[in-house]
Formats: sequence, C-alpha cells, structure tokens
Amino acid sequence: MSSDDKTRALLEDAARRGIAYRETCVNRSVAPSAEAIANVRRFIEPLPEDGSDAAEVLAMLDEIGSPASVTMAGPRFFGFVIGGSLPVTVATNWLSAAWDQNVVMHEVTPATATLEQVALGWLIELFGLPAQTGAGFVTGATVANFTALAAARHRVFADAGWNVESDGLIGAPPVTLIVSDEAHPTLFKSLGMLGLGRDRVVRIATDEQGRMITAELPAIEGPAIVCTQAGNINTGAVDPIGDICDAVASSGAWVHVDGAFGLWAAVSKKHRSLTDGMQHADSWATDAHKWLNVPYDSGVAFVRNAADLASAMAITADYLLTETEHRNPSDYTPELSRRGRGIDVWAALRSLGRNGVASLVEGCCQHARRFAEGFVAAGFEVFNEVVLNQVLVSFGDDATTRAVIEAIQRDGTCWCGATVWQGKTAMRISVSSWATTGEDVEKSLRAMISIARRLVGSSA
Repeated sequence: MSSDDKTRALLEDAARRGIAYRETCVNRSVAPSAEAIANVRRFIEPLPEDGSDAAEVLAMLDEIGSPASVTMAGPRFFGFVIGGSLPVTVATNWLSAAWDQNVVMHEVTPATATLEQVALGWLIELFGLPAQTGAGFVTGATVANFTALAAARHRVFADAGWNVESDGLIGAPPVTLIVSDEAHPTLFKSLGMLGLGRDRVVRIATDEQGRMITAELPAIEGPAIVCTQAGNINTGAVDPIGDICDAVASSGAWVHVDGAFGLWAAVSKKHRSLTDGMQHADSWATDAHKWLNVPYDSGVAFVRNAADLASAMAITADYLLTETEHRNPSDYTPELSRRGRGIDVWAALRSLGRNGVASLVEGCCQHARRFAEGFVAAGFEVFNEVVLNQVLVSFGDDATTRAVIEAIQRDGTCWCGATVWQGKTAMRISVSSWATTGEDVEKSLRAMISIARRLVGSSA
C-alpha cells in the first residue's frame, strides 16, 4: 500500500470511529464503567524505543479511550456549563485540522484569517457591542479575561502616564481593582497573571442570587478597573452591568464583563434584559464552547477600543509580515501560533443564524426551568431563581446531598456535579447542549428523583 493510500485509510478509519462514537452518545451511559476507567492504565507504559503503525495507534486510542470517556457530547451531561459540540462544528474542526493552518498573519492564512474576522463581526453584532469593538479568539474565558484585562491594564496605566508594556509594574502608579464577592476564580487567576494581584482587590457584596450590589461600590479615585459578571457560575444571575457602568462613569474607571456563558443571554429577546447596559462596558469575555456548542478550546475577548487590545497584544519581528493592510489575528491574542478557532465559530453561526442561536439559548433555559419545577414538585429545595440555565438543588443536609449526587453519577442516566452555595452543598444542573431534548430532561428527572427519594428515605 502506498503512502497516500495508507494516509487515506487512516483518515477514513478515524472518521468512521468518530462517527460511531457520536452515534452512541444519545443512548450510552453518561458515566463510563469502572472497567473502562480501569482499562486506561493500558496507556501507561514506557516510552517506546521504536514507533508503531499509525492504524494501531488510532485503534488503541479508540478501543481504550472511547469507552472511558464521559459522554459530554451527549444530551444528558449537566455537570459543567459546557455544550456538546454541534455536528457541523465537529465536521469543520476535522477539516480545519486537515488544513493545518497556523493563524498568525493574514498573508499566510488568508482563508482562516478572513473567516475569523467575519465570525468576530457576527459575534459583535449578536451581542450588541459597539461596532468598532476589537476582538480575538483565545482558548477559553480564562484567557479571554486575561486578554481583555491586559487591554484594561494598558489603558488605565497609559491614562496615568505610565507605559506598562515597556516599563512593567515596578514603580507603576497604584490601580484600584473592584470585583464582586461572587467573581469566578479564573478572574482572580487572570489578575494574578497580569501582575495586578489576586488579593489586591476591593470586594463588593452581592445579593442572595450573587449579583453585585451597585450601592456598595466605593468612591473611585485614580486608575481603576471594575470587574462585573454576566452569569454567576452557580445561579446564572447577572450583575446590573448597566447600573454599574453608570455609577462609575464619572471616575473614568474601566468596566470589564466576565460573560463566560451569561453574555449569550444578549442574543435572546426573552433574556436580553438581563444584560441591559452591557454595551457601555469597556471589555467583555466569553466562551464559544459553552452556549455556542463548538469544540474546545474556544474563547473570545472583546475590547471597545481595538487599539487598546492591539497595544497590549501585538508583536513584531523581522520575519513576521506585520506591515499589511489586513488584520493580523496575532495582534489581538496572547498566542502567536494557534489553530483556527474562529472557523468553528463561523460554521456554528453560519448554520444556526441569529434565530438558531437564540433558540438554542432559550431552549436550554426552558429545560432548566423544567428541572427546577420537577424537583420542587417532588419536595426538594431549589436554591436559586432560575433566570438562565443553572439550577441548584438540595436533598437535605450536605452529606445526604453529596450522597445523592454520587449515586446519580454512578447511575449513568445523566451527570451533574456538586457545588457549595452560601455555605450549603447543592447539586448543580447546567443545561448548555443543543442536543438536550424535553425527553432527556424528563428521563433525567425520573432517574434523579428516584435515586434521591431512595437515599433521602434511608438517611431519615
């Protein structure tokens, strides 16, 4: 068999195996069996001295890895705020991997650079952000926060007469950092990586749903960055971003929105009011591999003033074609070398359209409300107002709740995780997948309520 024939056979085999896996996702157990998990030990071996046939490597990966995977691509995985990838985005991801493009400069990757620019424009329009907003594709919301806050760092120091990119932070004027008591841990990670400090923050109290209380904002003097949140990771609640922007406008503070999943509320007429005034912020971060349901890793950073983003991120070198009339993707992201993440986003938006994205978001929110109704009707406590796609359920005391969650995970009908909300353990249900149907919700509710009743009764 020629080299070309071997390559074709290998890629066709990979496609067959991938298709077969996706076809099982609807009916397979969400959690892998104990036997499948134990079998992954076969991967642990000394580095081979000699190579193996590529077809054998692929077969080993599929035969050991596929059974041991959690069915995150299926319709009943509710453990994290992540969506199962749309079929069209899996297909475009395969094709773009075959292209093997390093999306650095427009001149050397004109197709991917153009697709990304189009996709970014569509996202800016979908979210209702200012038309001149600059943006870049990154790995996820963590790096999107980092990237947007790097632009914020650039601007607030520049306004204070300090060039942070050239002179660093030693001797720089102080910057006030204001965050919510319910800010996501990745926001603090971003602040730490930027040298602004995880603990040098002013924490603002939140209400019972985790929304920042605008009236608690302090008087601001000098350079300042205010970090708001669209979509509390537990309750789904959205800070009053418009009110916060109005409250700090006179101070000149930079307002950032961590909208990993909550930013997508803006695409739905039913939920858009949650993000009222969001367009008055200065930067925004989100994940496309959450509610847009594209493959990992896919985040987006948006900055109102594109020049601030480029000042923080752009890079020059003699071998890079930086003098160009086109937009160079690497001028807006931390990475130089990276895959064409925007292709999958373009494909999702092209296939769904504005109405399809809105329907996806609204469908997930409707399913979340049904989960909450089902648990309340069964006599269990739901901690949160279900404003988006998050539901917090308690089955009694912390130990009982954790026991129920573990039993649900073992059962395999669906998969949910544990969290702690205001000092109490809860099961968190996150509905984010295009594949989840009403039937999946009812099937999951029956299994979860049956397990909970059995265990709550035994612990009484």
